[in-house]
Amino acid sequence: MTDFSDRLIENLDSEKQRNNGFRTDDDLFMEQILNNLNKTPLGKVLKKIASMPEVRQNKVLEVRKRLSCDEYELNKRLDIAMERVLEDLTP
Repeated sequence: MTDFSDRLIENLDSEKQRNNGFRTDDDLFMEQILNNLNKTPLGKVLKKIASMPEVRQNKVLEVRKRLSCDEYELNKRLDIAMERVLEDLTP
């Protein structure tokens, strides 16, 4: 394991020397993407999606159970859900 970490450090050091302290094109490109993320419509949507809560597994299981027993008004609930998502995503 020590050999691997030593080689990794050597590679990083040699890459720094090759770049002479300058950032690579990939670094600059990624920085531009991150800086413009909040300025584009897609970036704003992605930011909102990232801030949404995690999936609640108990709710998913309950809905699956109700769907299998035909106790769930799928079309009505989908319409409501889509309206809420669109409201959350639009300013």
